[in-house]
Amino acid sequence: MADTIQRKRILTGDRPTGKLHLGHYIGSHRHRLALQDQYECFFLVADLHMLTTKPDKESILEIADNARAIVMDHLAIGIDPHKVTFYLQSAVHEIYELQLLLSSLITVERLQQLPTIKDMANAAGMEQIPYNLLGYPVLQSADILMPRAHLVPVGKDNESHVELSRQIARRFNNAYGVVFPEPEPYVVGGTLVGTDGQAKMSKSLNNAIFLSDDAKTVEKKVMGMYTDPNRIRADIPGTVEGNPVFIYHDVFNPNKAEVEDLKERYRAGKVGDVEVKEKLAKALNAFLDPMRERRARYEADRGFVDHLLVTGTDRARQEGQATLIEVKKAMGLTGVWNKIRRSDEKRSKDMAKAGE
Repeated sequence: MADTIQRKRILTGDRPTGKLHLGHYIGSHRHRLALQDQYECFFLVADLHMLTTKPDKESILEIADNARAIVMDHLAIGIDPHKVTFYLQSAVHEIYELQLLLSSLITVERLQQLPTIKDMANAAGMEQIPYNLLGYPVLQSADILMPRAHLVPVGKDNESHVELSRQIARRFNNAYGVVFPEPEPYVVGGTLVGTDGQAKMSKSLNNAIFLSDDAKTVEKKVMGMYTDPNRIRADIPGTVEGNPVFIYHDVFNPNKAEVEDLKERYRAGKVGDVEVKEKLAKALNAFLDPMRERRARYEADRGFVDHLLVTGTDRARQEGQATLIEVKKAMGLTGVWNKIRRSDEKRSKDMAKAGE
C-alpha cells in the first residue's frame, strides 16, 4: 500500500464510441502495459467528451455497452485490474464542478488557438463550434487535475491540451496556493494505416481490425486488404514501401526472416498476394490469440467488468472530493460558506433563547 501511495499518477482514457482496434494498440494502449507497473494509473471512460461530437440519443444509449467493451479490451491486452482504476467520467460529478472552478483561469481566445478544436468540428461536419466543444480542453484539464496526475500519455496532436492543463495548474497555484502538480505530457507515437490503405485505422471508416475480432474475421479482413494497385498478377514486381500488408508484417510478424523473404520475392514478382496475406493473417492471429484467451477468462466471470467500473468510479469520486476540498480551501470558498452557516446557526440559537 505504501508503494502505491508513493508512486506518481497517470491519467489517460478513451471516448466510448466503440471497440478498440489494432491502431489504438499501436498508438497508445501498448504503452499503458508498461506504465501500469511504474505509475498509479487512472483510466477514464470519457463519455462526456464523446458528447462534444456525438450528442445524439442513439450514441448516448450505446455508452454503457461501449464502456464495457473498452474495459474488456484493456483486460485482454494484459492490463491488470488490480493495478489500475477504471471509471466513468459522467458519474464523477466532481469533475464537472472542478471544470467550472477552473474555467475562470483561461480565456476564449486561448481555447480558440488550439488547432484540434477546429479539426474536431470539421471532422464532425459542424459549421459552427458549440460551447461544449470549445470548452472541451478545460474539461480535459479537470480530468487531469482531479486525480492530480503527474503524467498524461498523449499523441503529438494533443500535446497542446496537456500544455493548457499545465498553464491552468500554474495559474491556480500562483493565485491561490499550490494544490496541483504540473502534469507532464508523455508523447506516445505510432499510427497504423487502415486495411484500405487510404487513411489511418478508424472505426468510422470501416478499415479496422478490432482486438476482439475472431480468427476467421481477421483472415477475411486481411484477404481483402489493399496492396499494390499496379500488381495485377503474381509475376509482376510489386512495391513494398507504403504497402499496408507489409506495414502490418513489419509491426506484427515476429519472424523477420520470413518478412524479408516475402519482401524480396514480392519485389521480384515471385510471390502472390495470397501467400503474403495468408502469412500476415497467421501472424496477426498469433498476436491476438493471448488476448482472446484473457478475454475468455474475464468473460467467464460475469459482471466483473461492471464491478471494475463501479468500484473504480467510487474511487475516482473519493479522489475528486478530496481534490475539491483542497481547491475550495485554497480559493477561500470554504470560508465563505462556513461564515454564512455559522451566522445562521447563531441566529437559530438566539431565536431559541428568545423563545424560552
